[in-house]
Amino acid sequence: NQPLPDLIRDIKSESSKFINEKKFVRGHFSWQEGYGAFSIGKTELNRIHEYIRNQEVHHLEESSISEIRRFLVSYGCQDPDSYR
Repeated sequence: NQPLPDLIRDIKSESSKFINEKKFVRGHFSWQEGYGAFSIGKTELNRIHEYIRNQEVHHLEESSISEIRRFLVSYGCQDPDSYR
């Protein structure tokens, strides 16, 4: 059992190390600070899979920040901008 913040830290650390060692990008790669984590139910898996498959096209119409803000507002978050 590993706390989510520790898992995210480890994933970001190891993946950025791998990307930099393999020189997949010009210059130095690093992840932004923070992360978002959302839980879903098993019944939502197909819908989420489709969303991920179409994410690139979807984000041509709506930015990630706008989408997350809309998501937070729809679930009753009083101050979605505090999550930036």
